[in-house]
Amino acid sequence: ALPPVRIVDLRQELRAGNRSILSRALQEALRQTLDAGEQAIIFLNRRGAATFVLCRDCGHVVLCHRCDVPLTLHRSIRQGRGASSTGTSREGILVCHRCNLREPSPTSCPECGSRRIRYFGLGTERVEETIRQLFPRARLLRWDRDTATGLDHERFLQSFIDRRADVLVGTQMIAKGLDLPWVTLVGVASADTALHLPDFRAAERTFQLLTQVAGRAGRSHRGGRVIVQTYNPDHYAVQAASRHDYAGFFEREMAYRLRLDYPPFRRLIALRYSHEDPHRCQAEAGRLGRWLEAEIRRLDLQAELIGPVPCFFSRIQGRYRWQIVIRAHDPVALLRDVALPWGWRVDVDPISLL
Repeated sequence: ALPPVRIVDLRQELRAGNRSILSRALQEALRQTLDAGEQAIIFLNRRGAATFVLCRDCGHVVLCHRCDVPLTLHRSIRQGRGASSTGTSREGILVCHRCNLREPSPTSCPECGSRRIRYFGLGTERVEETIRQLFPRARLLRWDRDTATGLDHERFLQSFIDRRADVLVGTQMIAKGLDLPWVTLVGVASADTALHLPDFRAAERTFQLLTQVAGRAGRSHRGGRVIVQTYNPDHYAVQAASRHDYAGFFEREMAYRLRLDYPPFRRLIALRYSHEDPHRCQAEAGRLGRWLEAEIRRLDLQAELIGPVPCFFSRIQGRYRWQIVIRAHDPVALLRDVALPWGWRVDVDPISLL
């Protein structure tokens, strides 16, 4: 039988005075699991110890100078090649999860010089640190891209199968098809990491991950349970996953897709342009967008454009990115006889709009 799933509202935890990243229910379940000599998996689909670094005086957030995304704090990995030679602070290093840029965590704000630096957000390293503080005798294993590469995956998994660790903390790689009979508890530290991304598949991906990771518990006569922590306990993807209700999720999601003309009711083509010059990038996107609009009218096609707009990750490795999405029953008809200007990338039926 599939394991029962309990949803914990993190807003209620905060109101009750619990400021830990682990709810009271998950802490108690971990304690019972460890006392019984069984194993637990704690899942969070985000690496690092903090997801962004902020100055509390001027509000400056430390960004990657090549990608314009917040740098993530890591405490347990080395800087490696290409990193700054000034050394790391005691807090660790900052890593860009888009281009892998690495630099020391600042001890003062690069904008105003203030030393009031604060680390926000949640990652697998911080989850690991919290469990070590709460359960110092527990043997922990963290399995994510920072700790396991190449053949290390097999070594990490075998170590856990051989029960040389009590708790496995990790990202989505631990959710995939593992049959671990001694795992009787799965905890999801946050179900919200991908729930509100600007992509029409955000709810689908959340449902997939929660369903997959929940299936790691209770795969023997010992049974199991799942605890899902979230700030959105009423979201239909979270509710459906908690009931193992694929049919219910499918019905709700298809109604949403139909109302907004998203796949499978219409097809998409994403056109993306990148350039080192932001003004040229915007101008090229605007020029192609106007031409496509004119072609839609000339050919009398039942099609529409989303954009041109900057991509969600608006700059990667020093190149600015703009996007136009064509939505239609047959978007290929608009581009079939078109030679697009140099530099455009065409993604037919894109799996992600980020």
